[in-house]
Parts: sequence; structure tokens; C-alpha cells
Amino acid sequence: MTAVGKPLDRVDGLLKVTGQARYAGEFPGNDLLHGSVVSSTIAKGRVIRIDASKSLALPGVVRVLDHLNRPKLASYDEAFADADAADGSPFRPLYNDRVLYNGQPLALVIADNLELARHAASLVEIEYASEAFATDLAALQEQAHPSPQTPPKPRGNFQAEWAAAAVSLDMHYSTPIEHHNPMEPHASTVLYQPDGTLHIHDKTQGPQNCQAYVQKVFGLDKSQVRIFAAFVGGAFGSGLRPQYQLPLAVMAALALKRSVRVTLTRQQMFTFGYRPRTLQRLQMGAAANGRLLALGHTAIGQTSRFEDFSEHVVEWSGMLYHCDNVQLTYKLVPLDVFTPLDMRAPGAALGVIGLECAMDELACALGIDPVQLRLINYAERNQNEDKPWSSKALRECYSEGAERFGWAQRNPEPRSMRDGNQLIGWGMAGGVWEAMQMKASAKARIDAKGQLTVSSATTDIGTGTYTVMTQIAAQASGVAMANIRFLLGDSSLPTAPLQGGSFTVSSVGTAVQQACEALTGKLLAIARQTYPVFKDAETVRFEDGQLHTGDVSVSLAQLVKDSGEEALEVQVDSEPDKKRQGYASATHSAVFVEVQVDEDLGTIKVRRVVSAIAAGRVVNPKMARSQILGGVVWGIGMALHEETQTDHQLGRNMNHSLAEYHIPVNADIGDIDVIFVEEHDEIVNALGSKGVGEIGIVGVAAAVANAIYHATGKRVRDFPITLDKVL
Repeated sequence: MTAVGKPLDRVDGLLKVTGQARYAGEFPGNDLLHGSVVSSTIAKGRVIRIDASKSLALPGVVRVLDHLNRPKLASYDEAFADADAADGSPFRPLYNDRVLYNGQPLALVIADNLELARHAASLVEIEYASEAFATDLAALQEQAHPSPQTPPKPRGNFQAEWAAAAVSLDMHYSTPIEHHNPMEPHASTVLYQPDGTLHIHDKTQGPQNCQAYVQKVFGLDKSQVRIFAAFVGGAFGSGLRPQYQLPLAVMAALALKRSVRVTLTRQQMFTFGYRPRTLQRLQMGAAANGRLLALGHTAIGQTSRFEDFSEHVVEWSGMLYHCDNVQLTYKLVPLDVFTPLDMRAPGAALGVIGLECAMDELACALGIDPVQLRLINYAERNQNEDKPWSSKALRECYSEGAERFGWAQRNPEPRSMRDGNQLIGWGMAGGVWEAMQMKASAKARIDAKGQLTVSSATTDIGTGTYTVMTQIAAQASGVAMANIRFLLGDSSLPTAPLQGGSFTVSSVGTAVQQACEALTGKLLAIARQTYPVFKDAETVRFEDGQLHTGDVSVSLAQLVKDSGEEALEVQVDSEPDKKRQGYASATHSAVFVEVQVDEDLGTIKVRRVVSAIAAGRVVNPKMARSQILGGVVWGIGMALHEETQTDHQLGRNMNHSLAEYHIPVNADIGDIDVIFVEEHDEIVNALGSKGVGEIGIVGVAAAVANAIYHATGKRVRDFPITLDKVL
């Protein structure tokens, strides 16, 4: 039975299109109250006084919570540190009178309905003692300190080789703050149970992470908190950490012994984690034949005053190409802002912009085709780790992508290609993302009707987890997909890691596969005991809900009955295989882009994109393609649209709405062609799958920038590339 590898429809699709899928802010509750957050209007200082009298005078307003009257919280940082916490002291909502950033939650108004809560929140008056603040990374870059997560050690003699190289380049790039902006805003519905326990529907990428957080922060027993996240309307990393609406909703529920819902507004979605702004410097030295002799990559990122948020921005420069003299540096500047947060392909989406734009500039300086330059410097090993790749089909990505795109017809001369009065540019870039696997558990249970239920406490943030896990279970058990139910999004289920980093399929999928294989082992043992024909059978197969040998078959439902049990179940703990330790594993990509630039108007249109992806075994090509499409669209957004603009005089984000924070819309997107390059990997995990959630975005922004240079002859190094920078 081959369920894996087929482009099947979503098993949860019907629930979504008929509105039966419920999200965190949609669950009903008896006597449910609504909370509205009052946010700070200053960037730094202290709260002198909170006057909520006008709010409390309104009929239907139940309570206004602030740092003076909230329920008891844990006193120490450790309780607030979640599984994705950065180094330092996590933010503690309503903890004391300190204001750490603009937009910080300072009070929660709880009322009978949402509209009333929102109105009442607008009437809360806060008096501040303001203090001097700084929010501009560029102004304070000289104060940068080394990141606690240090990049790989230097190798060779970078400085000397760079200075002596036939061609040496020194280039600076900058990327802006970006916010996640999922379709569904963050919300928590705390349903207060008659026995005092809490059933919480939360927008999260890790139900067990949120459970542990609530438990520790409020001093509750594990049995008192259960987190549900059956459906998540996009997250992109924003749900990796518990966001402040969760503890606020819990505070209110505990204070009032009532069910409470807190939903953030779109403006408040700009008051927590984001992709940090970076300033990058790329230094490249090469021989006349194109061989890289020296590569230096320095990145400065912003963080908050209370946590050191580090991500892997520069590491990719030490592994994507072969180079013996490499120096990688990553520094942080603490500012009076909230802590940044992982966002789709964290670090790589930023660092590869610098690296791949620099590679294009080197190709131009040398007069070598950009694809050819990358092949000249092809890395057979990951030099950062000094390990061979478990598999690497990047050459095939270059060749299949270039062929599909028609790259051979490219005139290398900038401004040489036109369509009427429109300048046409062709650009490309490579991409890389680490193929990780985490510990995970899964349970498989089959009943006397032949129904298989598989479960793990993972989530589905729109990526298709329900479907691919059902496919993996069908393949491993021989039960038809129609008779399989996959349960997720519940903290009481077997342990699962956070859903992020493209490791869900490799981690939870491997656990599901192993649980189903262990279950079939149990069923086979029963068959061998019960039916003589199976006792000595050399070959058996599980297919269509039956166990077969030769022409004889018995249903799995019958085997359960034969066991004398109502159902058979197995729970498996899975972890990365030891054979992985000797290898480096990654997904790779090659992205080819065509842009059209109207010089008179300064408008840029991405006409077509070809993205060639090497990601091992693809469990469901249909959903994997959707993941890549989403990544490409976001990459176009990074290149041309997205930027959170901060008013440094006030220390606040100015464009905190979808009217002013521009994300790509349908009209911005041309043709996108996705190629999955065949790649077999026996080492990465039992499935041979590497995940596709991140790799789709990596390299796209650089490819767009390189295409704009080819069209115009103007190199823009400050992202996003907007009309004013091209004219």
C-alpha cells in the first residue's frame, strides 16, 4: 500500500471550508467573559497610576486587572522561560510597574462582551514617568556585543586571503523588521471547569509548551491545565512561544473563577515577537577562475533589553559553498523593544539574502554566469561541521531549475533584455535549511472494527499535519486512510516537539511510523498464534485493513477480536538515529526569477518564479507544493513589500495594520513553478523526509534582488526594494 508520496487532498479540508473547524477565539463557553488589553503608549519608564474608574462604572464591566490587583504569579524568571525562550529574563505580563517597550500590556479589562471590553479599555487612563529610550539599531550598531550563540570558529586565514585575492568585494546589506501577520490573530479561550481545572484553547505551535508555561507561572499542577489547539490559522513562528494573551486570560479566569477569552487586535499583533532587523557585511575574495578564496560574513541583529534573541544568520555562508578561509561573526544590539521571535526559516531567510546577493555581485565582477559560479564552488561537505552530507541534490536543483526556466537564453549584460518599454531581469539564488529531527512520541490504537486512531501532541498550523500523518499511518499499518483518525493539538496526548523548523514530519512522522509498525508486530504475533497458515509464513503483508500471506487473508478487526481485547494499542518514543551523527543534513533549493521593471514608474513585477527543491522523500507533493508556493510568495514580500516601520522619536511601530504593512496580494504574484528534485536519503530519518516548510522562502528575496539588478543595472542592498530605491 503506497499512501506516502501521493498528492492527496487534506483530510481536514471539509471541516475548514464548511466552517466546522474551530479556532482558539471561537470556542463557546457558558457565561463566557471577554478581555481587552490596554497597551502602553510609551517606550520606557514606569506606571505611576492606572485609573480604571470610568471603565468600571459601565454596566457589564466585571473587573480591570493590572500589576497591583492581579492573581499571584511566580516570582522568578525560570517559571516564565518556555521551550523556545531566548537567553535572559522572559517578559512577565502585569508583573510590576516597569514599562519595557511601546505596546506592552499594562491592564486587562474584562466585560460581558467583546465590544464592551474594547470600549471600556479605551477609557482606562494611565499616568507614566517616561525615561529615555533607544529603538534604532543603525544608530547603536557600534554598541553591539557578541551573540551568546556563537557561530562556527574561523577557519584558515580569512583576512590575508581576502586582501590578496584577485577579486575582492566588501558589501553591506540591510533587512527590516518583519511581523508574522497570520490570518488568525492570537487568542486564548480559558474554559473554567466546575472542578477548578482549566481547559484552554490557544493559538499555539506547542500545546505542551503552553501547558508547562501556565503550570509554572501560576503554580498549578499539571493535571489542572489542559491546552487544546485543534486548528491554527497560520503562525509562521508567532505561536512557538506563549504570547501574552494566554497568561492574561488565565489571570482573569483564576481571579473571577469564570471562563474568559482574550483576543488580540491586529494592531496588538505588532506588540510581540518579529523578525529582527539586520545589518550585514559580506566580504568575498576569489581567484580569477571564480574559486572562492575567502568569505567573511558579519551580521548585527537587534534584541530586547531583557533577552538576547539569537538566530543562525551567518552559519549558512560557511556551509553552502566550499571555502577554506571563512570568518563568521554575529552580534546583537539590545534596544527598548520586545524580544524578536523565530519567523519562517529564522536566520536563513535573512543570512542567505546577504550571501546570495553577494555571490551575484561576485559573478558580475568576475564575468562568470551566476549558476556556473555556484557550481565552481560546490560544497561536497559541510565545512562548518566537517561532515559529509547525508544527501545533497543541489546540482540537480541548479540544472533542473535552469532548464525549466530557460536560463541558457539569458543575456548576462544588465539592461539588455526588454519587453516593449519594460526592462526584463533574470536572477537566481541558492537556498539551504537544516534538516532536523527531534524526540517525539506517538500512540497507535486499533479497535475491533478495524478503526485505527493515531495520536501525538503536535499541531497543524495549516501545513497539512493531519493529512501527512494519516498517510504515514496508512503506509505503515496497511489500514485504509478512510479508517484512520489522527488526533493532535491536545497537551494530554503523547509528547511532541514544537511545530516549527520543518521538523514535524521527520520527528512526529517517524514516531507515527514506528508506532504503527509496532502495532502491526502485535497483530502479526496474534495471527501466528491463532491461524496455522500464518505460523510459519515467510512473507506477510498488511494491506487494505487485512493481513495477507499468499492467497489467505484475515482482517485486522478480526485479529483484535482474537486478542480478547477491546482494542490493541502501542505507544512509541522516537528519537534521531545514531547514524545521523556522522553526517550533516539539509534541504537545498535553487530559485530562478524573472522581473519586469517599468523605469518611468519605478514599478517592479515578479512575472515568474521557478523553485527547484531537494527535500528527500516528499510525503504529499500536493501539500508540499503549497508550502513552497507560500514560501515563494513570502520571499517576494521580503524582497519588495514587507517592512515594519518604527518611529524612533516615539519608539513605536507606525504601520501596524494590513493597510499599511504591505504583504503580497494575488495581483503581486505571477507564475510559480515548483520542482521536487528526486533525492534519496537513508540516513536523515526512517522516512527519508527532510521537511519543506522553511526551504521555500530561503533565497527567494535574493533571487528577486539579483533579477532587479540584471534588469536595471542598479544594485539595491537595502530591503525591501521599493520604488524610490529603484528610480
